Amino acid sequence: MTNRLALILAILILGTLAADLLVFGWDLHVFLGKKFLEFTEYLAFWR
Repeated sequence: MTNRLALILAILILGTLAADLLVFGWDLHVFLGKKFLEFTEYLAFWR
């Protein structure tokens, strides 16, 4: 991984956390966690 790519990823992660704080009041990670669990259950069905 190059320094440029690492910097871009860090900016994206920090931007997502900032948007979560300012717009959603720290509820985005809960929403994404619930959707991830639903997705894994869906994938387990096809296994």
